[in-house]
Amino acid sequence: MLTMKDIASHVGVSVSSVSLVLSGRGEGRVNAGVAQRIRQVADELGYVPNQLARSLKTKQSRTLGVVSDQVATVPFSTHMLAGAQQAAWESGFMLMLIDTSGNDEVQTPAVQSLLQRNIEALIVASNYHRVVGVPLVPPTMPVVILDGRPADDAHPTVDYVVPDEELGAYTSTRMLVEAGHTRIGFCNVSAYPIASTLRQRGYRRALEEGGIRPDPTLTVVAEYAATGYAIEPARALLDRDDPPTAVFCFSDQTAMGFYAVARRLGLSIPGDLSLAGFDNQEFVAEALDPGLTTVQLPHREMGEWAVRRILGRLDGSLGVADREGYLMPCAPVVRESIGPPPDR
Repeated sequence: MLTMKDIASHVGVSVSSVSLVLSGRGEGRVNAGVAQRIRQVADELGYVPNQLARSLKTKQSRTLGVVSDQVATVPFSTHMLAGAQQAAWESGFMLMLIDTSGNDEVQTPAVQSLLQRNIEALIVASNYHRVVGVPLVPPTMPVVILDGRPADDAHPTVDYVVPDEELGAYTSTRMLVEAGHTRIGFCNVSAYPIASTLRQRGYRRALEEGGIRPDPTLTVVAEYAATGYAIEPARALLDRDDPPTAVFCFSDQTAMGFYAVARRLGLSIPGDLSLAGFDNQEFVAEALDPGLTTVQLPHREMGEWAVRRILGRLDGSLGVADREGYLMPCAPVVRESIGPPPDR
């Protein structure tokens, strides 16, 4: 590693002179010509400050630790990390990431490893909205749970951010109501209990506010959000004597299953059947024909919020009383899968 001693040797000055110049404290203390030569040599040699040594002296590493559960390995949720990294970089911080790949036994040693590297705060990122155990960290260390809720609501230094599942489902269903549909089905997913409950609540609220009495026979449930699990529920809902004219789907992948079944049954979208999704999943919603109207799962915005929240705690602008669980809005993304109800 290139050191200040190497630069001092090249220029023929003391290490203290190099330190003063490169730390911005050399004016009036180091000859201007010598200072310029020091900076020039540092640039030419590619000098980078030793952040570990600096952190030991200043007690600030300007590093945020991230422990993620498959977030780094599942393309669907990597935008959370991209948003967090961008927000950190803009504020002069770096992220140090360890992904547990879904192995709960890895989390404790991962957090310990990050603490040993003098991180200033910790982000715990989940790949879906769920309850997350708060890792054991120093009591004053800021922690943000990204796309999850803390198991211990009383923890004084833990904030969290999750998508507003209910409002997103309401928004998606409301677009079907506003298109004139009154028989609106819902395909829920059982594998994600928090999102399942909240999205059903948003679906029902949109119907009730539109003067439509929810019909429980128009709700079907898939086990998982992947397309293959939606095929049988879609067939059960669409291949009946009185099918719905529109369906709100738990996810864009679920909606893809409905596209497939609709085509097998000779139903056109949106002529015979309107569909609305949730997630705005890359390479799914836009790739469907016609494009799927959905709502955006705000992964990037949640990542940015998590870092901004931590920085507010580090600079002292937020106190214990400001602890927050933030619901990030899910914006509508309008494409071509919704039309008026067919004449039957």
